[in-house]
Parts: sequence; structure tokens; C-alpha cells
Amino acid sequence: MAVLVAYRPLTRRAGATMLACVFGFGLCTIVFGLSRNLALSLAALMVLGACDMVSVIIRHTVIQLGTPDAMRGRVSSVNMVFIGASNEVGQFESGITAEWFGTVPAVVLGGVGTLLVVLAWTWLFPALRHVDRLPGTSSGSGDATPRRPDRSRQ
Repeated sequence: MAVLVAYRPLTRRAGATMLACVFGFGLCTIVFGLSRNLALSLAALMVLGACDMVSVIIRHTVIQLGTPDAMRGRVSSVNMVFIGASNEVGQFESGITAEWFGTVPAVVLGGVGTLLVVLAWTWLFPALRHVDRLPGTSSGSGDATPRRPDRSRQ
């Protein structure tokens, strides 16, 4: 997926794409947790990894290029601390829920939690959903630019 995105960069609808990829990550997690078929499990993990890669690319691009130069080092440092801490906390939480509920329910619960967070963020932060171009793209203005919401589809 990283090679594909390198050759075909994301140029439009970055916010919606990121949210859709995180939602896809959650769906694939649920499929993986419920699957009893090796091929389906491997396919779910491949799509899960692809969704994760795209969402990480978008998030890191927005953080790196959407932050003013004078603040970039500090923002990157705080971001790295939170990413590192969230991985450790997530591993602890996964172990606890697997102990309490069993492995399969813990995996499915993690996927459901991901879906709920995406739905909440989509509702709480509509500007995120409307980010159109990534900062620094040749077609963008240098900032994460929200596109105007299309009211006819709501």
C-alpha cells in the first residue's frame, strides 16, 4: 500500500479517506476476530494493514506539514510520546480484555470500539471529515484545506 500511495498520492478528500480507512480497519478487525477460515483471516489482515497504512500517511502528513515551522519539533515530539504510550496502553488493554472476555470477544470488541470512535469523531469534528487536500500537495494551498460541505447530500 505504501508503494501504491507513493505512485498515486492522495490528492483529494483526505479527511474522509482517513476516516474511511480507520473505519475499514475496525471492520477488518471484526472480520479477523470472527473468521474461522485462514484465507479470509489473511485477507482481512491484508486489508487491515492497507487501511492502517493510508490513515497513518494522512495523519503524519497533516501533522508534519500542517504545523508551523517554529512548532514542528515540539508537535512531533508530543505526537511521538502519545503514539508510543498508546501502543503500550493498547497492548495492556488488549491483554486485560482477552483475560476477561476471551481472545475472540476481545478482538471483536476492539473492532467495534474502533468503529464507535470513528463515528464519534465524524460527528464531533466535522471539519476533519471535510479536509480536502493534504498540506504541501502541489494542488493544495499549503494548508489542510476543508472543502465546502455538499448540503444536497445531507
